Amino acid sequence: MDIARIQKRLQAARGEVDAELVLAGGWVANVYMGEWLRQNVALYDGVIVGLGDYRGPRLEIAGKYVVPGFIDGHLHLESSLLTPAELSRALLPRGTTTIVADPHEIANVWGARGLEYLLQAAEGLPVDIFFMLPSCVPASGLGTSGAVLTAQDLEPYVDHPRVLGLAEVMNFPGLIAGDSDLLAKMGRFAKRPRDGHAPLLSGFALNAYRLPGIGSDHESTRAAEAWEKLRLGFYIGIREGSLAKNLADLVEVIKPATYRRLLLVTDDCHPGDLLALGHLDHRLRKAVSLGVEAIQALTMVTLNPAEYFGLKERGAIAPGLVADLVVVEDCETFRVDKVIKNGQLVVEGGRLRPEVRFPEVTAPQLPMQVKPLTREVLFPVVTEATAKVIGVITDQLLTEKRLLPTPVHEGRLATDPERDVLKLVVVERHRGTGNVGVGLIQGFGLRVGALASSVAHDCHNLIAVGADEDDILLALEHVRRL
Repeated sequence: MDIARIQKRLQAARGEVDAELVLAGGWVANVYMGEWLRQNVALYDGVIVGLGDYRGPRLEIAGKYVVPGFIDGHLHLESSLLTPAELSRALLPRGTTTIVADPHEIANVWGARGLEYLLQAAEGLPVDIFFMLPSCVPASGLGTSGAVLTAQDLEPYVDHPRVLGLAEVMNFPGLIAGDSDLLAKMGRFAKRPRDGHAPLLSGFALNAYRLPGIGSDHESTRAAEAWEKLRLGFYIGIREGSLAKNLADLVEVIKPATYRRLLLVTDDCHPGDLLALGHLDHRLRKAVSLGVEAIQALTMVTLNPAEYFGLKERGAIAPGLVADLVVVEDCETFRVDKVIKNGQLVVEGGRLRPEVRFPEVTAPQLPMQVKPLTREVLFPVVTEATAKVIGVITDQLLTEKRLLPTPVHEGRLATDPERDVLKLVVVERHRGTGNVGVGLIQGFGLRVGALASSVAHDCHNLIAVGADEDDILLALEHVRRL
């Protein structure tokens, strides 16, 4: 503890020296009590020193609302397709000052090198990026990832100041069955947050999943599912992401008795959505439009994640907390006017101030290892009249198992765009094994052509979907060259 520094802050709190900045005339969110108070907020040396009529340079915000900086409690920053610096540049004008990231996407491709890159790239940014160490690299034994991270591999990062706990344990069958490596990872974070991932889990299986200390879950898609998990002591992350949109289905669980156990999270937020809709400001707008009280919604992106993740120095507006504050025009649109980070004005009029810096760190370059593909591999021989088909569910990560007549041409698997039955192809890209998976998918909506990507949760092999095999090959080869 820097005693001299604390003494100076105490002088400012006592009003004996001027504050460095006073936010004056606004309505201040008190997330501890669930109320709005017309108060001035005094800042000094990067922290909030007091609420009241303090002396010092004044920033007049009459009629506007002062709220804590927004905290996203679960975000895979890789899905933004942006470096940490560019993601920070996008988030700060939206009022987000802190994110808690699960880097298992980059770790499934680059392993420890991915962790090292992100930890370095998070330094010196005006958005605080914390990490939960990935528990599932690979996500399961059913895929081929670029790396394996055991409990021993994670050990060097456990005490890093940016590491808060263990990220979502996606292999819930493994944990329920007592997988020794998963239990070793859980044990290393016995007194810290351990996130969950348990879609549709219920009954005895959910009891078993909770028993080793899983503290949260963001996979609920139905109100009954969220209620059961809340009653067992889980914090619930209500996910409203780019793909999975669960807020409307779960809004009924946001009650006075429950909202302090809830977080609004994004999970995945694609760049187009960041640009067009925003980040947590968009989730706040939607929550309020669905009937949630503004102060409750705000608590779900400020105090609740701060408390769950042990970030005791943020999440509210009170003396001694980090001066991360957002000034919004109103509590319906949550349009951001100003953002103050560590006591410094970084966003004004909804725009970044020109002096704000976003230092970049060069990412490693690791080429794909892909064996040449032949057209024939996309035409497996058909032996059954009925095929298992993956059924897309709009706005959800969950899919359906559908049994449909097998599309066949000359004895081999075909596509049927008229029934919206397309081929889905996964090509191993980490080790050059030549492994290729071919299946069928319905509900994607493509009538001609093909799409391919190397963003394919969670092992991130090459993946393509298409109505035509030649186009599938062309798309896959184009991504490989990129």
